[in-house]
Amino acid sequence: MENQLSFVLKLLIISALISVSIKYLAPIWPIPATVTNALILVLSPTIILAIALFWRFQTQKQN
Repeated sequence: MENQLSFVLKLLIISALISVSIKYLAPIWPIPATVTNALILVLSPTIILAIALFWRFQTQKQN
């Protein structure tokens, strides 16, 4: 139970830090609204997750 509580607490802290950085630090770097930037923003989480899952699959396959 304590392990789950620490995980949730870490998740809340990281989420709050990301929210604060988006609110206050993101306006410093204006990103132009182009099709390329929109595609990168939309597709990057999917690509990162696919790479992570493929990497995990490869390491489990070797064991």
